[in-house]
Amino acid sequence: MNPKGKTALITGGGSGLGRATAELLAAQGAQVVLFDLPGSPVEEVARATGGRCVAGDVTSEADAARAVEEAGGNLRILVNCAGIGSAARIVGREGPFPLDVFRKVIEINLVGTFNVLRLAAQRMAGLPDEGEERGVIINTASVAAFEGQVGQAAYAASKGGVVALTICAARDLASLHIRVCTIAPGTFDTPLLGKLNEDFRKSLAAAIPNPARLGDPRDYARLALAIVENPYLNGETIRLDGALRMAPR
Repeated sequence: MNPKGKTALITGGGSGLGRATAELLAAQGAQVVLFDLPGSPVEEVARATGGRCVAGDVTSEADAARAVEEAGGNLRILVNCAGIGSAARIVGREGPFPLDVFRKVIEINLVGTFNVLRLAAQRMAGLPDEGEERGVIINTASVAAFEGQVGQAAYAASKGGVVALTICAARDLASLHIRVCTIAPGTFDTPLLGKLNEDFRKSLAAAIPNPARLGDPRDYARLALAIVENPYLNGETIRLDGALRMAPR
């Protein structure tokens, strides 16, 4: 699918992977609609990309419906980048992993992804078919879905759910000519890692075989664009990690 003239809804569009994707799709002629939490830089990104924004929570049916409505009648592309992390052992010094934390991570990373996916797919289903293609949905997992590290139980489980969802969603939506793929990034230079000290960031980069650097959000954006443009990519989770395989810790 050529993104020019299409509308792309991007969750988590205020920063990191979502922002880079919004910037690249806008540069390719797409009209971007950014969906992120109130207080995020989403309005700034909307101004920079000539797009529109919706402040809200991906786990809210009403907020997600508003975002899809804002995208309007030519919503052809959805990129789900919204998500959070967590760090706690299943049994730690203070007791078992807090169940409310586990639920929150699953709710945002997995349920939130599905919430926006289902509503966007419904909108896409009503659009005219363009060469056996009505829409493209790209979700974000993580290499933690395959090699979750110590302390990543909630995060790995949530991202594993996104991976498992991918082929099922692609098959469910095949008759509607809506494709679904997932990107599983490795260690990327996002705002979350920006809080770490420089020595630790360097050690993370050194563990990546080639190129030996943290992933740039623009690397993610380029892959998202390639998925949009390639009509035969469907039902696949693509690792984007510089050949990294995560160690236990």
